[in-house]
Amino acid sequence: MQHLIDRLMGRNTPPSSAQIAKERLQLVLVHDRLDLAPDKLKEMEEEILDVISKYVHFDRSNVAITVEQRKRNSWLVADIPLKADE
Repeated sequence: MQHLIDRLMGRNTPPSSAQIAKERLQLVLVHDRLDLAPDKLKEMEEEILDVISKYVHFDRSNVAITVEQRKRNSWLVADIPLKADE
């Protein structure tokens, strides 16, 4: 959560190794609960990005799509930096 707040505030402090480990563990737990294989998640991400690219321009190299656990629900979260029309 602190990492998100830092990003929103424009602070570019790298997350600690403990924070990275926590996020990875949460990702593993969410995948287990969803029963969604990592390759299927990657395929879904690519399809989502393909659809979005039909409507807006964005920087694919800076896209971050994650699955998060919030309380008892799983969330698919997309952080997609949009570009102005070219």
